[in-house]
Amino acid sequence: MNAAAASPLTNAPIKVLLADDEGLVRSGFKVLLDLEDEITVVGEATNGAEAVERARATRPDVVLMDIRMPKLDGIQATTQIAETHGLEQVRVLILTTYDTDEYVFEALQAGASGFLLKDAGPAELLHAIRVVAAGDALLAPRITRRLIGQFTAQRTATQAAEDRLAVLTQREREVLALVGQGLSNNEIGTELFLSPATARTHVSHAMAKLGARDRAQLVVIAYQTGLVSPNKA
Repeated sequence: MNAAAASPLTNAPIKVLLADDEGLVRSGFKVLLDLEDEITVVGEATNGAEAVERARATRPDVVLMDIRMPKLDGIQATTQIAETHGLEQVRVLILTTYDTDEYVFEALQAGASGFLLKDAGPAELLHAIRVVAAGDALLAPRITRRLIGQFTAQRTATQAAEDRLAVLTQREREVLALVGQGLSNNEIGTELFLSPATARTHVSHAMAKLGARDRAQLVVIAYQTGLVSPNKA
């Protein structure tokens, strides 16, 4: 077992809950994940309501969540999971069809930690699960910048944005802007002549001050407040 890829809280396998109303999709994912020693599927859900229920019962590390599902869609299910006491460590990875899912911005606001294309290959799927389970956000620039930029372009209110960013130092604003552009801690360090550890500290401080659940929500805030614009990204 690769301990580095295991659950961030223990050396146990990463626990994954599959939430998709298409049985063939769930079966395909399960077959692939069952081949990995450090990943285990702890449950399946056919709709958003079941996803919330199974998340409470199994306490997974990662929920692989489809957006379009009956009874309760993936965004509503993500919101409920993020707001449920005891599920603070559960990370939601949204399944998106990229060009047609106008809901991705709302999913990030709801507490999702990233996106995965529905036609992703096996290596991409495994990488996404490991990244999100480790507490990071899956922010592929080709998805994040276009989608978030597209759906936040008209949402910025200047005074409200300034009020929200007032808690940040100038350096934290600079770091937030670079996070919003999809840069990693190493890349932020290079850009601002900081060590990766110092960049990581600034990111953590910005998350705490802005009440962001994870790095994905920092990206949303950067766009919402106009600190990063679609053209700049």
